[in-house]
Amino acid sequence: MSKMKISALLLMAATLTTPLTVQSQEHPNLIMTKTGMEKVRKNLGNVPLFDASVQSVKEEVDAEIALGIDTPIPKDFSGGYTHQRHKLNFFIAQKAGALYQILEDDKYAKYVRDMLFQYEAMYKDLPVHPQERSYARGKLFWQCLNDSNWLVYMAQAYDAIYDTLSKQERDKLENNLFKPFADYISLENPKFYNRVHNHSTWGNAAVGMIALVMDDKELLDRALYGIEDDGLPIGGVDNDGGTIKVEGQKKGFLANLEDPFSPDGYYTEGPYYQRYAMYPFLIFGLAMNNVKPEMKVFSHKDNVLLKGVDALLNLTDADGEFFPLNDGQKGMSYFTPALVTAVDIAYQYGDQNPQLLSIAEKQNKVLLDQSGLAVAMGIRDGKAQPFVKNSLNLTDGQNGDQGGVGVLRYGNEDLTLVFKYAAQGLSHGHYDKLSFSLYEKGDEVIQDYGLARFVNIGQKGGGNYLKENKTWAKTTIAHNTISQNEEMHFDGKYQVASQHHSDLYFYDDSNKDVQVVSATEANAYPGTELHRTMAIIKTDGFEKPFLLDIMKVKADKKNQYDFPFYFMGQVLSDNFDYESPETLKPLGKKNGYQHLYLEGKGKPSSDSTQFSWLGEGKYYTLTSATNKDDELLFTRMGANDPDFNLRREAALMIRRDNTADTSFVSVIEPHGSYSPVSELSVNSNSSIDELKVELDTSKYTAVSIKDVKGNANIFILSNTNASMSKQHKLKVDGKTYHWKGPYYFNKK
Repeated sequence: MSKMKISALLLMAATLTTPLTVQSQEHPNLIMTKTGMEKVRKNLGNVPLFDASVQSVKEEVDAEIALGIDTPIPKDFSGGYTHQRHKLNFFIAQKAGALYQILEDDKYAKYVRDMLFQYEAMYKDLPVHPQERSYARGKLFWQCLNDSNWLVYMAQAYDAIYDTLSKQERDKLENNLFKPFADYISLENPKFYNRVHNHSTWGNAAVGMIALVMDDKELLDRALYGIEDDGLPIGGVDNDGGTIKVEGQKKGFLANLEDPFSPDGYYTEGPYYQRYAMYPFLIFGLAMNNVKPEMKVFSHKDNVLLKGVDALLNLTDADGEFFPLNDGQKGMSYFTPALVTAVDIAYQYGDQNPQLLSIAEKQNKVLLDQSGLAVAMGIRDGKAQPFVKNSLNLTDGQNGDQGGVGVLRYGNEDLTLVFKYAAQGLSHGHYDKLSFSLYEKGDEVIQDYGLARFVNIGQKGGGNYLKENKTWAKTTIAHNTISQNEEMHFDGKYQVASQHHSDLYFYDDSNKDVQVVSATEANAYPGTELHRTMAIIKTDGFEKPFLLDIMKVKADKKNQYDFPFYFMGQVLSDNFDYESPETLKPLGKKNGYQHLYLEGKGKPSSDSTQFSWLGEGKYYTLTSATNKDDELLFTRMGANDPDFNLRREAALMIRRDNTADTSFVSVIEPHGSYSPVSELSVNSNSSIDELKVELDTSKYTAVSIKDVKGNANIFILSNTNASMSKQHKLKVDGKTYHWKGPYYFNKK
């Protein structure tokens, strides 16, 4: 955008801005309200969790007050001192504002006031941040995203102490700090602000929050609807390769509320970024609910924000950690402050679901406002009920028609399958159509790598995304799905991938002992169609439920297919011979293959290849129906990684070459346990004697599973008709089967 264009927009904004006169509205009014704070103060000392949260925040803020205020000249990336200091400042200022409202102690208002004026004094002469990595550099931080974080929190702090300031003080802060700050992250950085992306959500919310405090209509319109004429050309990419502007670009907070969420509340970037974006979504939504209730932001798109909280909580394992779909850091969980905010607001402004209270009990903290009080009172009064996570299928896409994510759970998360057949997920998406991960009681059995980044650890690329995120974590071979001819899905091109999504074939969790999800993908590789069906099955002869996996491939030419399983644990045994090289070499040269060492290569010794490992005190066996010409490859991450940015984790890969149409059929079977304390090993061997593809045609695939006692079950899949009412008749191995619906499972 030209400097002349920016100047014109800034001048127009200044002309259109509502005059900053004495406000007619009362404060606080964003998150806290006067009536809400009166209720909070009235209940102090009578609500244990709320009182403990106040005390914890008070100790934190008092310690910062004792240290004094530091607003250093910005110079660092994430993890560096100046970055961390300014980040801590906005957190502490918001908390100090809340303490002022609750405790009515002037020292907290003075602390916020003094900090704001230190920022006012420095901001007018502050240049663009010296670190040049970001496509949209901030001033306090290396990217506008973090500047927006600052303004979202500082708007709350300003609102909390608003009535303690004189009109002259408010005018000075608003004219010299807040308004220029809002203009910088929006008008001067439309490539950051005018998108459908979690970055823009933060920017929109930041401008909107300060607009509500200042009662500035022009800024509020800009927050809700974006910049009308941003001067940006079609195209351009951000640091993650995402397109900045597309034809018919939507913009503003309402567009970000509309487009990335499916009607089920699934956020297309995945749960890690949904967690990050839910804070500005909910905080600004709540502020609009309090100040502009006629806009009905909370009920927008059939209450999608509140649905989003429920979806997000359901996208966690048994330990509360988010499934690392797309870019996602492992270990991020609903214990993060953003989810404390989400749970409290969803409880207070939703239907007061008592199951949310059990999550809040685990979080052991609440917001210092009326929603936090409501949650703490509900817990005090014994209203909490366990949060039950059942199997579910979440659609992706604005209208729920761009694939989705299926989560199959058996029992109390005894076994959990996460099956991804979603859209690309904007710039944080990975090239992993029809991929999966598997958990037992919160432990990874078959893993999704997540992202390649050490967030806020300065020694690792300034705490930012590492180059290995593109060269490894986003690649197809890094996931538990099929790679063809060592190429990535959609050739690794975002512009192509973003035009397509997988399609649900069927989802059925009506029988808890046989739960099935099935989806197709027709665009990942030209001329190749993929159809993957995954079922969690609990049946006689098996100690625990197991996972049946059928990947059917239809291709117009012969290809090489690689099918990896990224297991978590120590190798125990196998039923095939392999050779280990004396010198480790990369498996390939590009598309993630350059990061895989080949540690062993072998051939199947039978039609049922078995491989067992021990992970977190539990045994697992992978049984695959293999061909005599298949290759079995042991791989490990870490090749071409001199900085040790990748974890050194392993996979067993099935390679099938010179093949067109084919099917990969496997069972992943949890069994037994091992205690290092008692040194007792229980049921360490697989219960499967044979896994056999009995029939595989364009219309039907039949798989038999025979246990070690000679009992056999058969699973039959209708490949072309997913109707739940369709009657089928099929003869397999001399026996005729009759059933209704897309699949059959029973004794052979």
